[in-house]
Amino acid sequence: MITLSSYLAISFALFVCGIAVMIARKNIIAILLGIELILNSAALNFAAYTRFVNHNLDGHIMSLFIIVIAAAEAAVGLAIVIRFFQIRESIHIDDATQLLQ
Repeated sequence: MITLSSYLAISFALFVCGIAVMIARKNIIAILLGIELILNSAALNFAAYTRFVNHNLDGHIMSLFIIVIAAAEAAVGLAIVIRFFQIRESIHIDDATQLLQ
C-alpha cells in the first residue's frame, strides 16, 4: 500500500530535480521546466496531505489552482521566450540580463 511517506518522497525528488534544473541550466525553457517540476511537487504534497490527513477537498482544490497557475505561467513564459528569441536570437539566461540595452 502507498503511504504518505511514499508521496512525500516522490514530491521531494520532484522538488530536488526542479531545483537542480534551475541551477544547472542556462536555457530559459529548461528553467521554466524546473519551475513546473517545483509546482508539481507542491501540488502532490497538497493532494497527499488531503488524502491521508484532512480527508476533505481543500488540498485537491489547491492542487487544481496550482495546475491552472502553472499552465498560465507556461503560456506567458513561453510567449516571453519567443519574443526574446526574436530580438536576441538566443534563449540563454545570460543574454537576458542585458534587456535594457
